[in-house]
Parts: sequence; structure tokens; C-alpha cells
Amino acid sequence: MGLKNEALTQQEPAPSLLGPWHANLITIDQSHCVLFVNDKTLFNFLIPDVSPTQFSQFDTLFRGFLQCMLAEEGFNQTTADKILQEYAEIGFANTNNKSVLSSMNDLTQRYRYSIEKAGSVHSCMIPQIIHRLNTMPMGAIGYRFSVNALQELYGLDAEMGQDKT
Repeated sequence: MGLKNEALTQQEPAPSLLGPWHANLITIDQSHCVLFVNDKTLFNFLIPDVSPTQFSQFDTLFRGFLQCMLAEEGFNQTTADKILQEYAEIGFANTNNKSVLSSMNDLTQRYRYSIEKAGSVHSCMIPQIIHRLNTMPMGAIGYRFSVNALQELYGLDAEMGQDKT
């Protein structure tokens, strides 16, 4: 992302239920895309064809797409708002979490293959691709689906996104 060391936060993030996310700039179909993966759940999404000017609004871009992905996966507005509130402020830091980085490498290859098969980063199939990759077993979280891990974290029924209480 071209951030200099002085732009990176040196402090630990504030404790939150969902916790940190990793972002990686990848190239698919000669377009810059950003892959986001949550550390705890491996819930992920891809923002295709990101322009250089959009990087200056990276936090807004992240929150906007996260909100859309939560709606796509059937999260109710109350839960989505709770999740988004955790990211009212966003900082950037380097990482060395090898487990998440390994999962990101796998997801990158799966996104590349799926998007190339769909035609391009402008395919109308991108939401379905994201959903499919969030509903495949992930070894780093005990072969659970990422979307189910996210739902469980917030006490939701994995089938309907409804509160268990």
C-alpha cells in the first residue's frame, strides 16, 4: 500500500470481539484488488479494481464493503452495526501472523482462479465468488466455514443469521 513506517501504528489495537483484519493488494486480470481477511474467523472479501485515488479513503472503502458483505450473508442490521462500530477508527500495522498469511495466500489463488473463470474483475459473479469462498472449510479455524465462525462469534444461528437467544 506504500505506507511508510511513520504511518504505521505501533500500539496494539483496542480489544474487540472480532479483532484485527489483514489486507493485501493483489493483481487479478491486470487490476489492483484488495483482499481483506479477518484474523479470528477468516471471513474475507475482495474489493475488485481499486484505483489509486481510492487508497486515500481506505478506511471508508473497508467499512462500506464490510457492510455490504454482512448484508449479503444475511446479518441483521443490529449485528452489522455492532461489527462496524468496532472499526470506527482504523490503524495500519505490519504483521507476522503466519497462519492468517497462509490462509490469505490460499484465498488469493482461489480468487484468481474463480475470477478468471468468471471472465474478469467486473463480472457480476463477484458476490457469489466471495460467498463461495466464505463457505468453504478453512483448516486454520478447524475446517469450519468462515461465515459460520463469524456468526458463532456474535451468537447467531449459522443457518439464518438469527440471534440464538
